[in-house]
Amino acid sequence: MAQRILMNEFKSLASEKWVHIELKDDDIFHWNVALIVLNPDSLYYGGYFKATMTFPQNYPYSPPGFKFTHPLFHPNIYQDGRLCISILHSPGDDEMSGETAAERWSPAQRVESVLISILSLLDDAEVSSPANVDAGVMLRKNPELYKKTVLADVERSKADIPAGFVMPTHESTMMAGKKGGGAGAGMGALEKMDEEDFWVDSDVDYDDDMFGGSDSDNELVMDEDEDDEDQDTGSEEDEGNEGEGERGAGAV
Repeated sequence: MAQRILMNEFKSLASEKWVHIELKDDDIFHWNVALIVLNPDSLYYGGYFKATMTFPQNYPYSPPGFKFTHPLFHPNIYQDGRLCISILHSPGDDEMSGETAAERWSPAQRVESVLISILSLLDDAEVSSPANVDAGVMLRKNPELYKKTVLADVERSKADIPAGFVMPTHESTMMAGKKGGGAGAGMGALEKMDEEDFWVDSDVDYDDDMFGGSDSDNELVMDEDEDDEDQDTGSEEDEGNEGEGERGAGAV
């Protein structure tokens, strides 16, 4: 099952402009990924950030692994390129970290939601418990120096752009989206994530609501059917009694 799901996800993401993906050694469980920031308001705009993703055999029941090839100077990125982000943590509540199950990985998540969460994290760092203490301190105490450091990372990342690869920009992506009759590829990604988070956080029982209703709804329908049957039975009995009454009157 994991292989089939990953193949479908790979095909879907292969057409997106904000991510460049390849299989490592034709292994569907090992991806080479590059995140491309298309938001012109982001400090990371124009960056080409290479990373690797590895998937467990029981995916999507366990989360994938993610690691930047060249670590970024960021409060939530370890010096070896790994991330401190809830969506990559195993399912369930964690009393030690204070993370709830809704914040962590669940089988409902997909590669796209992980990558979008990482893009969001880049510009919305969590500094209360940083993976890189120096980056967290610099962001709080010297934001201008932090900005310069980030911009230097962005420039360095451009050296990893493959030969012949045309880097998308905000403008080119929006133009492509208009020609295609829709929003630019990847430009609505964060909005899409917000919608998905709404449905995840609302604890909707998809099986109940999408495929026939909840148990309580089914019980209500059954009760209504029983009431209808009782009414029909009562009507038949009344008609029968009236018929007998007429026959009795004729006999007299």
